[in-house]
Amino acid sequence: MFDHSPHVDWLLATGRMLNVQDLVDGLGQRLREGGVPVMRVRLSFRTTHPLTAALSVIWEANATQIEPILAPQGLETRSDYAGSPLLEIAQTRRPFRRRLTETLGAEDHASLHELRHRGGTDYYGIPLIFALGGVGMIVFVSDDVGGFSDAQTSGLDRLAAVLTPVVEAKANHQLATAIATSYLGPRTGQRVLDGQITRGDIETIEAAILFSDIRGWTALNATRPATETLQVANSYFEVISDAVDNNDGEILKFMGDGVLALFPSDGSNAGRAQACRNAIAAAHAAHGIAALSDLSVPFGIGVHYGQVLYGNVGARERIDFTVLGQSVNTAARVEACCGALKESVLMSQTVAKLAATPTRHVSTEMLKGLDSPMALYAPASS
Repeated sequence: MFDHSPHVDWLLATGRMLNVQDLVDGLGQRLREGGVPVMRVRLSFRTTHPLTAALSVIWEANATQIEPILAPQGLETRSDYAGSPLLEIAQTRRPFRRRLTETLGAEDHASLHELRHRGGTDYYGIPLIFALGGVGMIVFVSDDVGGFSDAQTSGLDRLAAVLTPVVEAKANHQLATAIATSYLGPRTGQRVLDGQITRGDIETIEAAILFSDIRGWTALNATRPATETLQVANSYFEVISDAVDNNDGEILKFMGDGVLALFPSDGSNAGRAQACRNAIAAAHAAHGIAALSDLSVPFGIGVHYGQVLYGNVGARERIDFTVLGQSVNTAARVEACCGALKESVLMSQTVAKLAATPTRHVSTEMLKGLDSPMALYAPASS
């Protein structure tokens, strides 16, 4: 007889507090130690993410921890998913049972043949039907000669019913995290998830501000089809994103053909210098990546350092997480000089001094919104 109640108690008291991998690891180990002949547990559910379609975590008896499987978009066309028991469970929303000790034929998915080859004797997959319409699944594979007993499959059904809301809560948290980080970036997205969502919830921070945009964007839109300019914009955004991400910055806004990125500082002398060096390195990297990727449009980058207001602004029911302040405007004005001065990267005198890296003076310009002319510099190697 399979007494599932201790496992239910564990799920509700402890398991729900764990991350998904530890939850599956703990459940698999407890089941096996409790006499259920399970050699493998796989939990899978859909995600909402620009790159990832589904997440699977796996526990196996007598194995080191297995890395989570992040299935890319276009999952349905992949041979390892098309025709699989996982797809059948997702489509029918019914349990899938296959005795692996019986003869497997060509019509049986390759995953079943592989599990049998590894000693699996029984495959039992259960749908986890979410209240908001989605579906996950949990698969138990036995290595016992007799597979799972009727009492054990019945107990696993009851466990799955308790597990469903736990997994749905984790899937919803993953959804919220994916949306926040995809639209706001990892740092800013996490601030929103942590509750910084009230209009006027703003703080003053110091940062290097990088502003970039495509040269000749208006003419490009006037002479090329919209679908082509969209592809160009996406390629350009990817170039800037890779450069900023790889240098400890964060893109805060895509604005038409423009990009606004921050490199936060702790306000110390060392922190200020590092933030400026990171921004300059990102500017260098962006043009290097663009050259390797054959990006077909030129773009300029302006860098400034200063204080910004960082937080929520907007109307009562529609807010935006952004940065405001003269330093942001100055970074945009510095970038606007790139075309006329025929420079791909320009920085303010503030950045040049703080970074303490080799630079060359390019020009001194009266920038809109400033009371006095500003000296502009370019990296010495550009």
